[in-house]
Amino acid sequence: MSKTIPIWSCVLNRSIVNHFNKMSAGISSLENKVACDWDCSLHLPLWVSRTERASIEDRLEGWTHQLEASGADIESLAVSLKKPLRPLWVSQSTVIWLNEVPEHDSWDFTPVILVNASSSIANVQRRTTSEHSWNYIAGAGDDEESWARALTPGLFWKHAYDLVNAGPDVCNQKVAEIIERDRVRRAQRGQNAPQISIKPARILETTSDLSNTSAPLYPDSEGMMHVNNDSSVSWISDTNLAVCAAEYATMADVECILNCGVESISNCQRIYIHLPITNSKMDRFSFLNNLPCALQFAKSNLNKGRRLLICCNDGEDISVCVCLAILISLFDDRGFFDDGDFFLNFNLTKLELRKRLVVVCKYVLNARPSRGNLRQVFMHLTSGKAAQQSQNLDDSLPPHSCMHSNPTVAVT
Repeated sequence: MSKTIPIWSCVLNRSIVNHFNKMSAGISSLENKVACDWDCSLHLPLWVSRTERASIEDRLEGWTHQLEASGADIESLAVSLKKPLRPLWVSQSTVIWLNEVPEHDSWDFTPVILVNASSSIANVQRRTTSEHSWNYIAGAGDDEESWARALTPGLFWKHAYDLVNAGPDVCNQKVAEIIERDRVRRAQRGQNAPQISIKPARILETTSDLSNTSAPLYPDSEGMMHVNNDSSVSWISDTNLAVCAAEYATMADVECILNCGVESISNCQRIYIHLPITNSKMDRFSFLNNLPCALQFAKSNLNKGRRLLICCNDGEDISVCVCLAILISLFDDRGFFDDGDFFLNFNLTKLELRKRLVVVCKYVLNARPSRGNLRQVFMHLTSGKAAQQSQNLDDSLPPHSCMHSNPTVAVT
């Protein structure tokens, strides 16, 4: 909240102004005045030092160019955003006189209000009550996947009093019970949900120069298959690839499933493989070790025209990265499956990988790929053996090391 979001706000504002300037020949004098008055300055909180501010400002122009080269659709953002972005900070120490807050329409910027529940302290504090004592670390709520035990904010607030009253001794047990009840309820509700499969238009005409395309950064609702309103199977255009969370995998209209989640899918009546890939924070090489087998399975089935679903625990990280690796290694730059021919002569750079990731994120709206997994995708695809592997994936592993003749059996 102190630096990342302010930097993004500033970079987006600069990209919008650059877009206005490129289009200046065909816009009205009023729109031209808006472009001239658009605030592109960096707004940081007071506690960021001058030295750090100067260091950030020196890099803003480079970050702006990187964003524009990544293929992000600045035009749609420029059309929808009427005023420049500007962050505001609210914490426990903030004093707000409600009767003196102006209407937001009167502001000359679009506020990005950053609310922080943590106390404004720099170091660890020891705190005590009549019953408990603990170390208070501001910002320790980050990376909730490492401590929340799959508890979501919605489930927490629904059972907040039960969890607090349970006390620390049985808190974890209480969380496990809540998670299991919710899992059963969602599974039962999912079985009765209607299935609607809609595929959008073909992937971008080219990813070699995404900065010049006018396709939206995020697709409309036709790019998704909605299930129960709060979950979905995301189709990557008409590539025959789809991504979702493992709990919805059996509801997708596909012939084969690549499950990267921790738990196997029982009674799966599809061509199926289970590659339990753990988070890069837990196992640095789990993704890298399983990726060749995932690519082999994908190539074998895509060659036969089958629709392939890639799923993981949440459908946001590992499955997205596996899908990205498949798109880069087995599809050309127009989104057509070519059995890896294009990749053989393709010089994959970090910029090109970033462009392909932008394309994936256009269709998988909840994508949150981790930096560690993206790094492993890049490492594998740029290693000397990756090109050879894409040419003949079927021979790169011993027979039946990944796939089983019985499509309902998961081989781990």
